[in-house]
Amino acid sequence: MIIKRNEHNPIVMPGGYEWRKAAVFNPGVIRVDGKFYMYERAAGSLRPFQTSIGLLESDDGVFFTAVKDVPIFKAEMLGYPGGSVEDARVVHMDGTYYMCYALQPYSFDCWPTGTGLPSYYPEHYSEWADNGVEPMITRSGIAVSKDGIHFTPHSYTTPAEIDDRDNALFPEKIGGRFALLRRPMQYVGEKYGTKSPGIWISYSDDLLEWKDPELVAVAENPEWEGTKIGAAATPVKTDRGWLVLYHGVDSQSIYRVGALMLDLEDPRKVIARTRLPIMGPEAYYERIGLVLPNVVFPTANLVVDDMLYIYYGCCDTSIGLATVSVKELVDHIFNQR
Repeated sequence: MIIKRNEHNPIVMPGGYEWRKAAVFNPGVIRVDGKFYMYERAAGSLRPFQTSIGLLESDDGVFFTAVKDVPIFKAEMLGYPGGSVEDARVVHMDGTYYMCYALQPYSFDCWPTGTGLPSYYPEHYSEWADNGVEPMITRSGIAVSKDGIHFTPHSYTTPAEIDDRDNALFPEKIGGRFALLRRPMQYVGEKYGTKSPGIWISYSDDLLEWKDPELVAVAENPEWEGTKIGAAATPVKTDRGWLVLYHGVDSQSIYRVGALMLDLEDPRKVIARTRLPIMGPEAYYERIGLVLPNVVFPTANLVVDDMLYIYYGCCDTSIGLATVSVKELVDHIFNQR
């Protein structure tokens, strides 16, 4: 199995507008009527490190241009003018666009260390303490749109009191219900059946009320995913199961990519899984960046003529594209058993 990085990588770089001049990363990407739409996460500075969602389009999935010269989705639309919206994962179902997003409600600064996780500084932004919120906590939600451009906040998918992100909505209902992958950081310990944050699933009839999450997958290989794992991109339906890319983080904060297969009718069941990562930081733009080194973080994948297009954030700085045969990847996952 060969995952091929695009020769034009990074295919999207920061710049052009003030609100995206520092970093662009972790995009959602969909393809509608032959056109690719990318929902990029963008930052204009590191102080504060405030991110919003911009929209790009492409005919070939490689060369993208801006649809709007302003962000299409901001934390201000949720009532948090100093906050950030992050890591859009978008699906298109029955004429409606559904955008999963993560929200950090108040401002913070980002100081890269060059050796691992950056240092974040929320302390001098009084909103965190004034509102009794744990600094840097992240809540997830869904916004909806009929045209893919003008989004309206619809509902939160996670409670306000826990840090829960990496939400990814399945692209179709399962058993008549919406299904959502999550990663609640506090669900760790004997009570939850995992020693580190893992991948969970919730169901809903209306996107408003969500059933208690159920554990799907936990970290199994401490060498590359020992710190935490989380759903990377929207699940892809194949004839052998739901294909889910996920990210694994090791003790050195290096982000790599694994893959698993979930049962089509009951995606709580993992039916196959890679033992080793299928992608890791190799190219210079995956090892060195403005914010966080050694990061390959896919947040979108889609199928074009049996090729899986994988869009991923590189070091929280730029966006890359890699491709692989869906059949070869699925065969590879099942051959791990």
